[in-house]
Amino acid sequence: MEMNAKVFIDGEVGTTGLQIRDRLLGRNDISLISLPADRRKDASARADAFAAADVAILCLPDDAAREAAAICEALPTRLIDASTAHRVNPNWVFGFPELGAGQRAAIAGAKRVSNPGCYSTCAIALLRPLTDAGLVGTDADLSIFGISGYTGGGKAMIAEFEKGETNGSFVYATTQHHKHMPEVMHYGNLAHAPIFVPAVGHYAQGMIVQIPLHTSRAVEIQAALTAHYAGSQFVTVRPLGQAQARENPQALNNSNMLELSVLGDAASGRVVLSAVLDNLGKGASGAAVQNLNIMLGLEEGAGL
Repeated sequence: MEMNAKVFIDGEVGTTGLQIRDRLLGRNDISLISLPADRRKDASARADAFAAADVAILCLPDDAAREAAAICEALPTRLIDASTAHRVNPNWVFGFPELGAGQRAAIAGAKRVSNPGCYSTCAIALLRPLTDAGLVGTDADLSIFGISGYTGGGKAMIAEFEKGETNGSFVYATTQHHKHMPEVMHYGNLAHAPIFVPAVGHYAQGMIVQIPLHTSRAVEIQAALTAHYAGSQFVTVRPLGQAQARENPQALNNSNMLELSVLGDAASGRVVLSAVLDNLGKGASGAAVQNLNIMLGLEEGAGL
C-alpha cells in the first residue's frame, strides 16, 4: 500500500476532473497536486506536476491526453486516462475491474489505465458475460439504446441546458460513429458494430442503457450475469421479473453503483437487457477513483 500517494488531476476544472477532486479531497491517504489557475496550461508546470505525482489522472480531450501520455513516457508516474484516446490501445489496461477474471489484478499492476466511457460501461457490463457464455453470439447484429443526463456532454452542453438554450431531450450520433463503439466491440467481444441510438435527457445526471434481444433464454441470461458479478462491490443484478412501470435512469445518482436487469417477455422471445448508473459516477469519476484505489493498493471503495 502506498501511503499518502501524490495524485495530479490534469484537467481538474472540467466536469470529470472536478468530480474526481471532490471524491479525493479530505482523504488522508491521498495528497492532491494542484496548479494555480494561471499555470494550468503551462507546459513546464504540468511537466513538473507529472514528475511529482505517483499517479496522474488525465481529464482532457483525446489529443491533449495523448500529448500528456507522451510527456510521461520517461517518468515513473502511473496514468489513468478518462478520455477516449487509449481505450482500445493494447498497451493500456482497460479500467473496468469487473470485466472478468484477472482484470482487477491487471489494473493493480498497470502503469497505464484507460477509464471506460459511461455508455460503454453499461453495454460491456451487459454483453461481456453473455458473449463469454455463448448466450449472445460474437457475430450478433445488435441494437443499443441509451439516454444520459446532459452532464455527460461536458461544459458546453451543461451551459446550453442550464441557460435554457435547449428546451428538451434529443437523439444524437445518428451517423453511427459514436466514440464509445470501438471499446464496446472490443471488450464486448463483438464482430460487428451495434446500431447505437443515444439520447440526452432534460436532466443533469443518470443513465440507462438497454439492449433488446430476440431470445427466450432470460433465465440463463440472468444466471450468467448473476454468476459473473457475484461478490461485486459496485455491480448488482436485479432479480428476474422485477421490471418497474418506469425504469429510472437517475436511480443511482451520486453513487458508484451499476445495476443490471433482465426485462421483457421471454415467453414471446422478447428480452431487454438494462443497465443503470450515474454517468458522473461509475460512468466517469467514480470509476477513476475506483481504479486509483486499486492501483495504489487501497480499499477499493475508499471515497466512493
